[in-house]
Amino acid sequence: MAHKIHFGTDGWRGYIAEDYTFANVRRCSQGFATYLNKHGKNGWVVIGYDMRFGSENFALAAAEVLVGNNLKVYLTDGPTPTPVIAFSVINKKAVGAINITASHNPATDNGFKVRDEHGGAIDPDGLLEIEALIPDDDSAIKRTDATKAEQNSTLVRFDAAPAYIEHLKGLIDLDPLRKAGLKIMVDTMWGNGAGWFTRLLSGGNTQIIEIHNERNPIFPEMKRPEPIPPNINVGLEKTVENKADVLIITDGDADRLGVGDEKGNFINQLQVYALLAYYKLEVCGERGPIVKTLSTTSMLNKLGEIYKVPVYETGVGFKYVAPKMLETDALIGGEESGGYAFRGNVPERDGILAGLYLLDMMVRLKRKPTELIDLLFSIVGPHYYDRVDRSFTGDRADREKQILSAKPDSIGGLKVIGLNSLDGYKFLLDDGGWMLIRFSGTEAIMRVYCETTQKDRVQAILEDGLKTAGLE
Repeated sequence: MAHKIHFGTDGWRGYIAEDYTFANVRRCSQGFATYLNKHGKNGWVVIGYDMRFGSENFALAAAEVLVGNNLKVYLTDGPTPTPVIAFSVINKKAVGAINITASHNPATDNGFKVRDEHGGAIDPDGLLEIEALIPDDDSAIKRTDATKAEQNSTLVRFDAAPAYIEHLKGLIDLDPLRKAGLKIMVDTMWGNGAGWFTRLLSGGNTQIIEIHNERNPIFPEMKRPEPIPPNINVGLEKTVENKADVLIITDGDADRLGVGDEKGNFINQLQVYALLAYYKLEVCGERGPIVKTLSTTSMLNKLGEIYKVPVYETGVGFKYVAPKMLETDALIGGEESGGYAFRGNVPERDGILAGLYLLDMMVRLKRKPTELIDLLFSIVGPHYYDRVDRSFTGDRADREKQILSAKPDSIGGLKVIGLNSLDGYKFLLDDGGWMLIRFSGTEAIMRVYCETTQKDRVQAILEDGLKTAGLE
């Protein structure tokens, strides 16, 4: 009997050739196919993939299983950004999607993500049901050979880009960005964002300089294609070297956005989320709820108060954010990892659209990134953030008991005024900040996060967080 496959916050990820094998991809595909048929969703399914080792082959294996289960498949004709795959679900009136990607994980990994008929993450109950339907071995897997499926048109390859680009034109006017005369550095982290900003913004006075924009599944010059330091250090250096106005970074599957300012400094994800919310509320004059995970910024709560819009907090992961966005018709939704979604688009992280919105904010307000941060802090006050990831051994339940038994009165010299255990352990501090201890959903890693209004407290908060987690 094969090992049990468990879905994390966004699907299943594994070590290539160890547990991420063709056999296990087919098992996951069978579970998803059974789930769709069980719920009467027996139409077309979109399948896409990233630039990692073997992704196109794993995607074809998944397609053969779905067709073998009397479903039909639209298979992308090349590596395709996750947000483009998600939009294709709507555009093709599909019943769901499979995306072969490990997003920002190390080069050793690949992954299997599923999406619903809205193009968004499937809710936690649905993921548990799919997981339960994954067969224990390959004896129950139904398959149809890809060549035969293409001959009878139950497997159709397609280019997802044109429809998505046409969709973008209804969300943002690209012409002012082309004419703005900006010099934009773009780091696509050897991933699916390669060529997209050049394609969208060429033809005017704006100059696009791309780096890491070829296929190289070992991801040179970075530990992993995650848009945070130190992975983006080369991009930050190139920004200064080329005297660029901004650095736009997309992760391995282009659903997350990272940003560097004109001085070669990283703008953290909490600041970017607050900027994007301010852009929608103030610059665009729109109104609607904000959905945030508990690991992201309290600046959103302050913006909610200023603009009189509700702010909803969820657990970490778009399997929580996407359903809440649909439920509330949210204006914007996002998480600490750099994933942002917007009303009018699919309820899925979109690093391409988020990057375009940030550039539009720069052009319309005529401000460089450092000036945008100054503007934001003038409205909500300064906020400072950092995060530490540490591997751990032993039983998770024992670790959680240790955290709960710690009961600190203060963290980083600030009084603890509350505890939120919605997803992890978030200690609320009396300056309006917080410290969160949370377990990764895909790796044996504990994360300690903090946000505070006092810059000199950041490291002290993180150190106390590591002690509370039993990691120091």
